[in-house]
Amino acid sequence: MSFMEQMMQRAKVNKQKIVLPEAGDLRVLKAASEVAAKDIADVILVGSKSEILRAAGNIDLSGVTIIDSETAEKHEEYSMAFYELRKSKGMTLEKARQLIKDPVYYGMMMMKQNDADGLVSGAIHSTADTLRPALQIIKTAPASKLVSTFFVMVIPDCEYGQDGILLFSDCALNENPDAEQLSEIAIASAQTMQQLLGITPVVAMLSYSTFGSARSALTEKVVQATSLAKQKAPGLRLDGELQVDAALVERVARLKAPQSSVAGAANVLIFPDLNAGNIGYKLTERLAKAQAYGPVTQGLAKPINDLSRGCKAEDIVGVVAITAVQAQTSL
Repeated sequence: MSFMEQMMQRAKVNKQKIVLPEAGDLRVLKAASEVAAKDIADVILVGSKSEILRAAGNIDLSGVTIIDSETAEKHEEYSMAFYELRKSKGMTLEKARQLIKDPVYYGMMMMKQNDADGLVSGAIHSTADTLRPALQIIKTAPASKLVSTFFVMVIPDCEYGQDGILLFSDCALNENPDAEQLSEIAIASAQTMQQLLGITPVVAMLSYSTFGSARSALTEKVVQATSLAKQKAPGLRLDGELQVDAALVERVARLKAPQSSVAGAANVLIFPDLNAGNIGYKLTERLAKAQAYGPVTQGLAKPINDLSRGCKAEDIVGVVAITAVQAQTSL
């Protein structure tokens, strides 16, 4: 069974309510229909019902809930709750009422009020337009100091990671994390590997240096991040700084880092900055013909995930399944 088939099967066991606030997009409507047909999640489309049905044409939305954020019976309740949440930041009730008409904000308030379990956006919205209301309304998880992202990389005919499955982080959000932030990304990614994928994490803090083979401000950041992560999570199998070949390849690990319990066995790769992370996942996707699932968000109190604006309907179905499983694990 493939990784995505596993996610879909797990999502079906305890169905979650997942909001899709971009209901005017045909890809989203096709995805909503497929999710409902496969019984992966209870889908909630937010937008004008007449416009959604007109745009859908022959797409079957009979198994999908449609809510109009402008006329919904809970519009005033959500507006009041949003106002109370943000009034110390200068929010007025009138401005709250206007913002809650926006499907993304309405969907976030559905989650805040426990009327939904997860949200997937980004087919037509930027990452900022998805995450800004998430941080205003949902906020970070109690034990989390930072929101970051990860990709699940599924690499065919690959001996590395867990039978070709690796988790890459952060490849989409934090541009140049400092040592403290990098340690938080590492710990969050390890938790994700365990909770979402059911795989015991083995975490490599990547650099262009292995255990002092080179020294600079860039390598020192990774050294400090490794030390901080080990202090915060002493039971975690984590090490660094490691070059990527030392992290993955046992033969190289024996030469470069024979004393490390991580080298040669890593399945979670923590990149030192967004340049490295973004380049790394795209190289792996293209050259190794890997499936790249993400970017998926971690560190928020409830699962909210961002799509690529070039996504296909099947990509949205996959992210909905992952979001549903995340919602199950956060219960």
